[in-house]
Amino acid sequence: MLLKFLRLLKILRVAVKYGLDEIAISGLKVPRTAKLIDTVIFWRDISAPRGVRLRMALEELGPIFVKFGQVLSTRRDLMPFDIADELTHLQDRVPPFSSELAIAQITRSLRAHPDELFASFERTPVASASIAQVHFAVLKDGKEVAVKVLRPGMKKSIDEDVALMHIAAEWIGRIWADSKRLKPKEVVAEFDKYLHDELDLMREAANASQLRRNFAGSNLLMVPEMYWDYCASSVIVMERMHGIPVSQIDRLAAEGVDLKKLSSDGVEIFFTQVFRDGFFHADMHPGNILVSVAPETFGRYIALDFGIVGTLNDFDKDYLSQNFLAFFRRDYKRVAEAHIESGWAPRETRVDELESAVRACCEPIFDRPLKDISFGQILLRLFQTSRRFNVEVQPQLVLLQKTLLNIEGLGRQLDPDLDLWKTAKPYLERWMGEQVGVRGMFERLKAEAPRYTHIIPQLPRLVHRALLQASEPATINHDLLKILVIEQRRTNRLISLALACGALAVSAAVVLLAYGRWSHLF
Repeated sequence: MLLKFLRLLKILRVAVKYGLDEIAISGLKVPRTAKLIDTVIFWRDISAPRGVRLRMALEELGPIFVKFGQVLSTRRDLMPFDIADELTHLQDRVPPFSSELAIAQITRSLRAHPDELFASFERTPVASASIAQVHFAVLKDGKEVAVKVLRPGMKKSIDEDVALMHIAAEWIGRIWADSKRLKPKEVVAEFDKYLHDELDLMREAANASQLRRNFAGSNLLMVPEMYWDYCASSVIVMERMHGIPVSQIDRLAAEGVDLKKLSSDGVEIFFTQVFRDGFFHADMHPGNILVSVAPETFGRYIALDFGIVGTLNDFDKDYLSQNFLAFFRRDYKRVAEAHIESGWAPRETRVDELESAVRACCEPIFDRPLKDISFGQILLRLFQTSRRFNVEVQPQLVLLQKTLLNIEGLGRQLDPDLDLWKTAKPYLERWMGEQVGVRGMFERLKAEAPRYTHIIPQLPRLVHRALLQASEPATINHDLLKILVIEQRRTNRLISLALACGALAVSAAVVLLAYGRWSHLF
């Protein structure tokens, strides 16, 4: 309890130091309180932009708050753009924990010392973040692997800090005028779930395995293989991947990698994950992407770190494809109709009003050359427009928008002339054709075929039974009616008996009362 109190005091001190209260002052529901706070704390230097001050405060508070800021940076539907942009610069600058702790964690999780499990194990980690760190090793069969080890004591630390965040969210909800839109309690709850999911490294391993299976045989994307015999909730062992970080453009060019092709391949990988699989890597920033320069896999992307993935169902995919194509054709009425048909905009929303708002949002963008148009920025503008019409932005679409911004930014770093619309449009049109055309119908029939093989042989018997039931409705109804009549008669007898007993009781009471009152006259 004392430690929690001290932690709370540190959070308050850092908040005052960086003027986080000043960020909220403009939104306080009680203007006098805001003015008093601003007057009392007068000695601070809070001349830096609010986004910079918030980022510095989160970095000083430690890894859990850094993670929180990273999650907030993805919620551009809720956060002001200047704050969201600054929070994207947050990095997990966390010193590695000792190799002795890492070895103890591996031994406890896999029930054997690393020296027994591996032919060699590098004590010095190659990467360290707030949740885990990575060591290189070699299996006894000679395969090179990467060993990801969960940071010890993380669950306790996360539980304590997130509990304080829940308290802070409750306060913000009461005093901040904009809290209804920003939903602080919901955001903290989402972060709580996200962090606890990351604590189970088996989830990450399963995500990687699914993505690897989806791109089996692909010449675009490589995903490390998971070695399940060496995986547990706090340790996972995967294939070691060799490549050049995608952000090192000069090295890639020196190796002879075609940057224009690499850029368009990134867009194709993204849309393949979204529209073909409905399962996408949602943390594809440059730090998690390598490019292979090995002769047999030259120029292919390599994905790493699968702690955050997004999923889309068929409804989401259909909604997105219709909207993207409608945007490209400037069919704003169809965009408005899709929002209302999906249920994300209230049924009473007028199509013409939403159409007008979407047009005002998108037309300024389309006046630019196509290569300068940003899918991600269009989604951001739509999120802003959506607030006016009480449109509920789905969490999976927020992840999608964040990933799209990453892919788009990366693509244009590799190729400044990347025309994302030109690259994406054929893929979207082909996917729509497969979904709503004759080919789509046959594909769905093929997918349902295993069920039909069980149902079709039963059809004659099921039809015969239905015809028999239809030909004897009177018998069935007569039997049911007989049962109902018997039950009703039984109920009537019980009611009659109850009424008779009640009447006798009342009569007896009246007689006794009369006798008591008039007995002295006799």
